[in-house]
Amino acid sequence: MSVGAEQTVSGIRADAFRVPTATAGRERPESDGTIQWSSTGVIVLRVSAGGETGLGYAYAAPSALGVIRDTLWDVVRGMDALDTGGAYWAMARSVRNAGWPGIAAGAVAAVDIALHDLGARLLGVSLTRRLGGGRTRVAAYGSGGFTDYTDDELTGQLGSWAADGIRAVKMKVGSHPDDDLRRVRLARAAVGAGVELFVDANGAYERKQALALADQFAAEGVTWFEEPVSSDDREGLRLLRDRVPAPIRVAAGEYGYKPSDFRDLLVAGSVDVLQADATRCGVTGFGIAADLARAFGVPLSAHTSPALHASVAAAHEEVLNIEYFHDHVRIEGMFFDGVPRVVDGNLVPELGVPGHGLRFKEADAEPFQVDAFAAGTAERAGAARDGGHG
Repeated sequence: MSVGAEQTVSGIRADAFRVPTATAGRERPESDGTIQWSSTGVIVLRVSAGGETGLGYAYAAPSALGVIRDTLWDVVRGMDALDTGGAYWAMARSVRNAGWPGIAAGAVAAVDIALHDLGARLLGVSLTRRLGGGRTRVAAYGSGGFTDYTDDELTGQLGSWAADGIRAVKMKVGSHPDDDLRRVRLARAAVGAGVELFVDANGAYERKQALALADQFAAEGVTWFEEPVSSDDREGLRLLRDRVPAPIRVAAGEYGYKPSDFRDLLVAGSVDVLQADATRCGVTGFGIAADLARAFGVPLSAHTSPALHASVAAAHEEVLNIEYFHDHVRIEGMFFDGVPRVVDGNLVPELGVPGHGLRFKEADAEPFQVDAFAAGTAERAGAARDGGHG
């Protein structure tokens, strides 16, 4: 399809939601090694051009909607809907004084994802094909095991993923370091010897504490140690990477909001596996992280947001796996139709439909809505109401 003036960005609709956490059918806070949370913020964004609508979303605080309303809409309005790179860098420049990392990055990511979906729809191809890829599946690993879980909740959750054919699972550690080895042993018994066991400290440990625990975790078959120390401590990550016993790999990068965040981790030699989250860095930023990972000879892992990452990760050979994160699996099932399936432990992207294939279930999401903004064609005609997917 040729692109003309009628395919410039003409309308936008952004909605902010706050979804309470839930475990075993009841609302309750969850925790990892450094924080506790009782809800998850979600921004869902629709952007229109040429009679099509693209759908994007980001796990970001509802205040990110203000960045879209007050800054980003004026940037992308009237732009070529296929110029995703130009839009990404224009948005990055526009949030300079507000600060790109954090809330603004979530807003940029939501728009960037929607523009990529829109561009793929205008071209009539899947998002994976639009990004130049063609993998039909990417390994998933189950992720949860929060530090507030009872022993039964921990073993039940991780064991259920193993029983379903997922070949790696991840649990949180760090809230109670003296109890972490016991919990890891319970998890190992629950999943069996044939399933990889990952641990994620979310930066909770000190360097030597993490090193001592790594030796103990290795004896239980742990193969992945995520953020053993803070991602801001690149030297500490490098220390751990050099000294933890094989086959444990040190992973970090989920808080990469801008391309230089990934570059700095790689230049410092801080990781065996780089992580990136398209709902924080955008599809554009994820692609840059993939290119950097290839240049430095390390694999890339997609952090959370499995419904989106199934399509994005399938476009990049560097991606080792996708985090099948408990909270996001729940939310994406509530908010979207067309969520990719898990088959034999792999996420399977939808390559036969335009875009990423997700369709927004607006009525189901509405009870969690806290804010909204619409402008342009989408505001007048409601063109973005169903995400543009028939």
